[in-house]
Amino acid sequence: MRYTGPDWKKSRRLGYSILETGKETRKRPYGPGQHGKSRRRKQSEYAKQLIEKQKLRHTYGVNERQFQRLFLLAMKNKDTVTGTAFIQILESRLDNLVFRLGFARTRRQARQLVNHGHMLVNGNKVDLPSYLCKPGDEISFCEKSKDLAIVKANMNVNSFRVPFVSVDEEKLVGKFDRLPERNEVAQDINEAQIIEYYNRLL
Repeated sequence: MRYTGPDWKKSRRLGYSILETGKETRKRPYGPGQHGKSRRRKQSEYAKQLIEKQKLRHTYGVNERQFQRLFLLAMKNKDTVTGTAFIQILESRLDNLVFRLGFARTRRQARQLVNHGHMLVNGNKVDLPSYLCKPGDEISFCEKSKDLAIVKANMNVNSFRVPFVSVDEEKLVGKFDRLPERNEVAQDINEAQIIEYYNRLL
């Protein structure tokens, strides 16, 4: 089941900014609730692995079943280290790329744009946020959606654009240029812990 509660509360519970802004934990770097400050205790290895998994899963807004399925897909990649391949797959999701291109302010907002049929991939309408794009794919808006006020506002404040995408802001057309390097995304995630978690589970 996908988490739909407040992102700030989830970030504080995990001690990690799932919105990638750092704002959620800057003022109150402890868990939510009246006992948030007193909950710090020594964690087991399993707890550490679970937290790393949850940090990555909530960052990309993926439900548990999808997350595990994408991890198994990454394990089949013989050309790339599993952890890197996993993050590359997550970055290839259409909702993530709509966010990375600056068309949406958050991944949750990006999912809404895709779900509501506003987005095209290589000229074809795609309304599945989980759709996996390939390097070279072009992402754009349906003609009727280009004048959405929210999109124009987002383009003016976007600060999450990354080196592996490019965008024509005037035409509102973006391109997934290449797969990301490991050091370009999710730098505060320890994917080795996630691999250990699934090795224990699967």
